[in-house]
Amino acid sequence: MKNVQAQATHINAEITAKKVTPVLNLVRGKSLYDTKVILALDPTKAAKILLKVVKSAESNAKSIKLAVNSLFVTDLWVGEGVSLKRGHATARGKFAPAIKRSSNIFVGLNERKSK
Repeated sequence: MKNVQAQATHINAEITAKKVTPVLNLVRGKSLYDTKVILALDPTKAAKILLKVVKSAESNAKSIKLAVNSLFVTDLWVGEGVSLKRGHATARGKFAPAIKRSSNIFVGLNERKSK
């Protein structure tokens, strides 16, 4: 992440990146307060996971003494994590694979410049 003052990551979150992406698009570029409100009201599993990551980034920002009121989300992206390969036996000795995908979520916060 480039030019980020506070960041947080969640590695191998048990949700696919395809399901997280629409929620990321809702909050990209918003202030920290607006982001937390949007994610708290969103009923999806992706929003709950992302809210935890945003709160972790906020805590990291507090620990390095940044003004929390002026923080906004700058870098926000999701990537593919490891895939668990599972499956079950089916008729005639066949095997039905089930790929359980995970994702890596990254959140970066910056202070908004005062005029």
